[in-house]
Amino acid sequence: MNTESKVLRESALNSQRVAVAGASPTRPFYWSVRRELWENRWIFVGQLAVAGVFLFGFLFNMTRWLDKMHSLSTTDPAQYWETASLPYNIAAGALMGTLILMTIFYSSDALYGERRDRSILFWKSLPVSDVTTVFAKATIPLVVLPLLTFAVTIAVHLVMLLLSAIVLPVSGVSVASLWKELAIFPMWGMLLYHILLAHVLWPFPVYCWLILVSGWARRAPLLWAALPVVVVGGLEKLIFGTAHFAAMVGTRLLGGGAPTDVTSGTMFPTGPMTHLTPLRYFGAPSLWIGFVVAAVFLAAAVRMRRYRDPV
Repeated sequence: MNTESKVLRESALNSQRVAVAGASPTRPFYWSVRRELWENRWIFVGQLAVAGVFLFGFLFNMTRWLDKMHSLSTTDPAQYWETASLPYNIAAGALMGTLILMTIFYSSDALYGERRDRSILFWKSLPVSDVTTVFAKATIPLVVLPLLTFAVTIAVHLVMLLLSAIVLPVSGVSVASLWKELAIFPMWGMLLYHILLAHVLWPFPVYCWLILVSGWARRAPLLWAALPVVVVGGLEKLIFGTAHFAAMVGTRLLGGGAPTDVTSGTMFPTGPMTHLTPLRYFGAPSLWIGFVVAAVFLAAAVRMRRYRDPV
């Protein structure tokens, strides 16, 4: 009996070794990201709620927009494009603003939430490293939220185009001229370019700072994350009379100051006069300095999660 039990136990251990050896090294990361999405379903609800509210407002104010379109001619392409694309750009701007807010709240709660509800005791019992967990959490503001924002924006634009195709002919406005001047596909390409460069890579150090503080603070991590900015900014203002530090953090967070494009003739980054400048963007030293700072913050967050106790 003992011999049989020993053989069965060794067989089970060998099966486990084979399963571990054959498992993909990316599988724990994949399921960690899935876990983040499952535990933070408000990410999807928030974007869809903003999209629904905007579509209701667009439908409510369509008559006013149609009157402006009807009074314009296509002889002035710049003015026609700005009027035609105004609701589409407002929709994109509203969803990008939602992206910023949701990223701030998610990052400031990324590590704090599992410490607060003590689920960290369960997750640490699994064979998933702290590096994998922290990087999975950083993937949400770096990849998931931007792509979700882009997808929801496209869906909103498609619904708006469908409504326009139904209503515009009744009002005597050519749908073909709207499609031609709107250039929806180049607009979507520039929108994705702007989201990834101005609202993901450029403010990423700020998001990593929020993740780090969320692993350290015992309560109110967002306030603790903002406190150094307020203190340093206040001291700079008192001593030197300047506000460079606060302006740097604020512009990073909102996507301002990023050398993403050169816009001429319109305020919208998706305009036809916008010139994309990826070489200037990726050649900016401030971008790479931000990446180094973000890497330091993430490494500190990994160490913080390894040794920080539940709240």
